Amino acid sequence: MPLEVIPAILVKDRGELLRRIAAVSPHVKTVHIDVMDNRFVPNRTVGLESFSDLPSSVHYEFHWMVEHPESYIAGLPGPYLHIVHCEAVKDWGVVEEAVRRAGGALGIAFNPATPTGKIIGLASKTKRILAMTVVPGFDGQKYMAEVELKISELRARFPAMEIEVDGGINPETAARAVKAGADKLAASSAIFTKDDKKLAIAMILRSCGVLECRTGSG
Repeated sequence: MPLEVIPAILVKDRGELLRRIAAVSPHVKTVHIDVMDNRFVPNRTVGLESFSDLPSSVHYEFHWMVEHPESYIAGLPGPYLHIVHCEAVKDWGVVEEAVRRAGGALGIAFNPATPTGKIIGLASKTKRILAMTVVPGFDGQKYMAEVELKISELRARFPAMEIEVDGGINPETAARAVKAGADKLAASSAIFTKDDKKLAIAMILRSCGVLECRTGSG
């Protein structure tokens, strides 16, 4: 599976969301949007009211760090990847039905402290597993290398599964995550704190042995 860097956007207003999408959309295929409700995690970000008429130049994945993710998914029809936390879901049937009705695909995320046993039984339901390498809630946290053991275990069990890693990803940590088995790298500070977004993305890829930047339009 091709390695992909996916810019992750954690913001509190639509204007900044659109500015960040515009800054990276010429250089990537997919943008990752973090959504927090100040309940599942101690922070609040943009919500459904900000997602109408997003630019069509990239694909979107929505990382629902919220309670009752099915209610959010139901309000966002379209061909999106909906990544929900296993810790937040009580009834997977309800979530799966919301994703099906919305016309999207399901991804499942887990927090650093969550045992892989909770994920293994859910693999048949999902297109992608997302491993958090920070405690979710805020940008700029330090990468938790101990999660690599869980990524390696999941890769060994599910060799064809898309595995995304999210949290503290930069040119130094990306190579470690990829070695452990990740093929999708959600990066925020390592991209958005840099003036040259294309170069920042390329540097992450190069650190993993990929010489050319994966771009959406050149």
